[in-house]
Amino acid sequence: MLIEVVFKGERKNLYENPLQFPFKIGDYAIVEAEKGEDLGVVNQLGAVLERKVNKKEPLRKIHRKATSNDLERYIDNKKKELNAFNVCLRKVDEHNLNMKLVDAEYQFDGNKITFYFTAEKRVDFRELVKDLAGIYKVRIELRQIGVRDEAKRIGGYGHCGRKLCCTTFLKEFEPITTLCAKEQDLPLNPQKLSGLCGRLLCCLLYERDFYRNQKQDLPKPEEWYQTPKGAAKVSCINVFEETVTVRYSDNSEQVFSKEQFVQFKKARPPKEQKDQKRSDD
Repeated sequence: MLIEVVFKGERKNLYENPLQFPFKIGDYAIVEAEKGEDLGVVNQLGAVLERKVNKKEPLRKIHRKATSNDLERYIDNKKKELNAFNVCLRKVDEHNLNMKLVDAEYQFDGNKITFYFTAEKRVDFRELVKDLAGIYKVRIELRQIGVRDEAKRIGGYGHCGRKLCCTTFLKEFEPITTLCAKEQDLPLNPQKLSGLCGRLLCCLLYERDFYRNQKQDLPKPEEWYQTPKGAAKVSCINVFEETVTVRYSDNSEQVFSKEQFVQFKKARPPKEQKDQKRSDD
């Protein structure tokens, strides 16, 4: 049976359970890691994980359930991470590197420390790695991540008051543009459209397909149509109630349902109609 284990910063991996330990979600597990062992929390299990398997990469194995001694060591590693973060921060300043340190993560067995950072460009951190390896006498890895990955590792709460989507259920980041906001008739206010990472909100994608489908049979604002009362300009559409509001030349408004509106034909603005009439004369 496959088991998904989550680590610090929402890092997730699939593992085999050859010894068939009776795990349940929330259990701590000691798993096989590169040149050692790591500790994580069981996040998901069962046949549903089969479709997540990358057949090109061999699956690592779960070694055992975590004991009370393992958890004590895990807590001790968390304390060491804070110290390692501060040491690395100081070394970054000493080497005058243009990078922002985000997090430090100890492998459970202590054989490796991974430092995560963001930077606008590539950073030559070879001397930094040498210094850190000389201090800790273990394998040092520096990993550059994006600002969205930074928010995922640190966590927080969005405008909606809920935990960030990337720290709860989002598996992968998708590209998002301002077109997503335009299609949903949202004001292009960077402060309201940006998340904690400074990038466009991931949730702009959630209702995008709904808006696209709803607008297929609805007119665009500012277009003119011939109604029973005469030519009118579309002033507003309501994708939820499926209604269209039009404004006449005298500034009066009228609301039509989508079923009513599809019977109307496009019309020219009154000014163009007058110009056309004059040219005909």
